[in-house]
Amino acid sequence: MLSAELLALLFGYFCGSIPFGLLLTRMAGTADLRSIGSGNIGATNVLRTGRKDLAAATLLLDALKGLAAVLLVAHVTSSPLAPLFAAAGAFLGHVFPVWLKFKGGKGVATFLGTLLAVDWRAGIVFIAMWLLAAFVTRYSSMGALVASIAAPVALFLFHRIDAGILYALMAVLLWYMHRGNISRLVNGTETKIGQR
Repeated sequence: MLSAELLALLFGYFCGSIPFGLLLTRMAGTADLRSIGSGNIGATNVLRTGRKDLAAATLLLDALKGLAAVLLVAHVTSSPLAPLFAAAGAFLGHVFPVWLKFKGGKGVATFLGTLLAVDWRAGIVFIAMWLLAAFVTRYSSMGALVASIAAPVALFLFHRIDAGILYALMAVLLWYMHRGNISRLVNGTETKIGQR
């Protein structure tokens, strides 16, 4: 019999792998999201279709799928680690969805959604740091990178050691997924917020 933690991981992965960006743009009749911009299925690439409403909906749904996976697992099991496994699964599912040959999004919204479910205080820290860094630098990617570091630090400060370790590892993967953005930030070619 599978353990509660493994079941939580699989359930989280299933939830996280739902490609809302691709589904929404397909239903709206836009071009295949995977043929636009970065080819990712996240809200930033949806924005490149010119549909701000679809980008906002994608951002919300990608966060909610992570939040829902963690909360549902926490509701049905007494295992203290199962929700963290669900969080990891949801994040991995979004970044590496099996249905799309493991080519998904960069994971920022799903990272945040799971974080809000695991510890809402750390989620608020993430949002605050994203807003601050994005406002100061005018780079959305910089906001995500800074916030992803702040999240595990906050969890450690809140004495959520297991969660802090998990989100530190997730932040490493999130940075890896942003390697192109980091390169553009370094050479000054990254697109600023509001810039076409």
